Amino acid sequence: MRAIGSEVSVATRVLFGEETHCGQCGPDSKPGRDAISLGATFPGVRTAADRNPRKTRTSPALRGAGIVSYPARVLRFAVLGSGSGGNSAVVECAGTRLLIDAGLSARQIQQRLELLGVDPLSLKGVLLTHEHGDHVKGLKVFLKKHPLPVYATASTSHVVRELGIEGAVWRTFDAGQAFAIEGTVIRSFAVHHDAVDPVGFVIGTDAARRLGFVSDVGHVTHSMTENLRGLHGLFVEANYDDHLLETDTKRPWSIKQRISSRHGHLSNHQVAALVAEIAHAGLGRIVLGHLSSDCNTPEKAISNLRSTLAAAGHGHIGLHCAGQDEPTGWFDV
Repeated sequence: MRAIGSEVSVATRVLFGEETHCGQCGPDSKPGRDAISLGATFPGVRTAADRNPRKTRTSPALRGAGIVSYPARVLRFAVLGSGSGGNSAVVECAGTRLLIDAGLSARQIQQRLELLGVDPLSLKGVLLTHEHGDHVKGLKVFLKKHPLPVYATASTSHVVRELGIEGAVWRTFDAGQAFAIEGTVIRSFAVHHDAVDPVGFVIGTDAARRLGFVSDVGHVTHSMTENLRGLHGLFVEANYDDHLLETDTKRPWSIKQRISSRHGHLSNHQVAALVAEIAHAGLGRIVLGHLSSDCNTPEKAISNLRSTLAAAGHGHIGLHCAGQDEPTGWFDV
């Protein structure tokens, strides 16, 4: 199998600027900010939306149930579920639909996709952030029914394959590498977590619309911050409130230390500091995820972030917390 890097189209350079290249990106690399139309600049580069902007794919079973897929949008996303019980999200970019992680049961993934009007047959692949069970436990069964390409780093794919997953066509990339799936360009970047090779993603078709997706992270690095500049939408974990974690009686000290370590999870305070650094007039939506049911609340997470953004003059940004038990609605980016 050829490395993804050899197949990256010119669209990648348009999305992320001339400084972007395949392979490891240095800590000072910055995403490009020029809003360039792929079709106008490169006539040979056509996205799914260019080919048929209103094309949808709906299976007979979904049509019989009265569920019809929505028309293609430029860029939107929804969180199927987020928390220690399982994590998964769906992104639609110029008609290309991608699943990010598969930590819910296969049945729940399919049911929640259908609630959003998404036929699983319309998915073009699965992006994996890392190999932990709450991000991959539904993958094996889901792929048996819906064989899809799975995009992951080589180390992550090696660990996940040991689970005996069949029906997957593996597409491996290096953390820091950018690659294209149809007309959608994904830039990966390394993050710190207690996994073999965890990554975050920036997803879009051109610099005019970009979504950042960051799941489990222990602390915010300079490289991570630089990769998340210039976004228009962001999903990021806000796992715990410092005081609630400190006073929690259910977890032993060793677990608390792991959670708050540099390879654990982000606190409300850490997320607020990150967002204050990258917020700008074009950032319209932030969705918080992976909230601890014991050591955080949506009210605390949102209140803390709202105060920080208001003080920085960015009170226009919409805030939402994703839950564990039901999908969010669609968020346009």
